[in-house]
Amino acid sequence: QVQLVESGGGLVQAGGSLRLSCAASGRTFNMAWFRWVPGKEREFVAAIYWSGSSTDYTDSVKGRFTISRDNAKNTVYLQMNSLKPEDTAIYYCAAQKRAYLGGIMGPYDYWGQGTQVTVSS
Repeated sequence: QVQLVESGGGLVQAGGSLRLSCAASGRTFNMAWFRWVPGKEREFVAAIYWSGSSTDYTDSVKGRFTISRDNAKNTVYLQMNSLKPEDTAIYYCAAQKRAYLGGIMGPYDYWGQGTQVTVSS
């Protein structure tokens, strides 16, 4: 069982930046970030292939967020720039233990505990 530990969340003003990190206790395949606001559905934010060669983003964060990974450290990052109040959520890291036909669309086998991101207006 791989453990995922997120860090880097916090409170920031609109227009500011945060960098989230997710450290995995073992090797993983594709990885992703999701976010959740109480009362709403969990939302896909970004994903990255195991090689780092390809990424995908939800439309609302394109051009502002960047996902990357360091396989030597078993870590994935989410650089968030130009943050908006609507980005406020709990951000979760997720990872696949093997390749699936759905690719980065899932399913995801491992989940972190989440880190709170709050953007004030």
